[in-house]
Amino acid sequence: MVTVDQLTPAGVDARLAARAHRSIEPLHSHHYFSPEHDEQLAATGLRPGRMAYFAGRAAPMGAVSPGVVTATFYNFAPSLVARHVPRCWTLARPEDVVAARFASAGASLTRLLGATPTSDVVELGDLLAEACTALSPQARPLYAGHADLEWPTEPVTRLWHAVTLLREHRGDGHLMALQLHGLSGLDALVTHTATGRGFTVEAAQRTRGWSPEEWDAATARLTERGLLDGHGLTEDGVALRGAVEEATDMLSVQPFEHLGPERTARVVELAKGMARTLVAGGAYPAGVLAGGSR
Repeated sequence: MVTVDQLTPAGVDARLAARAHRSIEPLHSHHYFSPEHDEQLAATGLRPGRMAYFAGRAAPMGAVSPGVVTATFYNFAPSLVARHVPRCWTLARPEDVVAARFASAGASLTRLLGATPTSDVVELGDLLAEACTALSPQARPLYAGHADLEWPTEPVTRLWHAVTLLREHRGDGHLMALQLHGLSGLDALVTHTATGRGFTVEAAQRTRGWSPEEWDAATARLTERGLLDGHGLTEDGVALRGAVEEATDMLSVQPFEHLGPERTARVVELAKGMARTLVAGGAYPAGVLAGGSR
């Protein structure tokens, strides 16, 4: 098991960097639940729902195969991915999907942020764009595809793009941590759900495409490993999930190490305020996230 001491750069408060990542996450993830997402992507020829999601997030990598989507998205059932990819590329060109995604993200954020001062949007966008200059594409395929896109100039869409780059870079690192600690995509989903944060079991199975039988088989495997019991995560399970999160934090500290503690704290302040506005505006449907959204 990799320890924090092996990964932490000297003098960096990884906890502050992790708070910054968590604070900006809703600015990206709300988009998948917004009406603008399916409306704009359906206008390219895609089917609303899962196809629009898979194609939208994968489009910066080009017309990739179902195997690439399964690998980079990680916790989706391969059978679900294969129902939509590569058929999506026969209905819409990746470059058109990218353009529609930018338009829909900008529209949803503009609607939900409402009276948020433009100066705050510009300031947070500037901070996060500067943080992105510290990111590297090596071993980060989903991030790399997004990083090749041209930066938007409109403030709200620019903010969303910066958040997305940071989010996908961290996500790629999270997959490294899961692999290092022996958790498949389904294992990761089951154990994360067992923490009581994130998706409910029903929402996880429905949105990720796993059958109850597949979920039960994974639960049995994890129980045999001593990570789960009838009450949820065991002590070993809690420790393993903690190690995964610590490794993920260490692999995503670079952008906020670059900003430094004062500017990172300002990111947290601005982003948390915007996230509260999103949640108050109904950005997340009821019954999707355990205990509500972040």
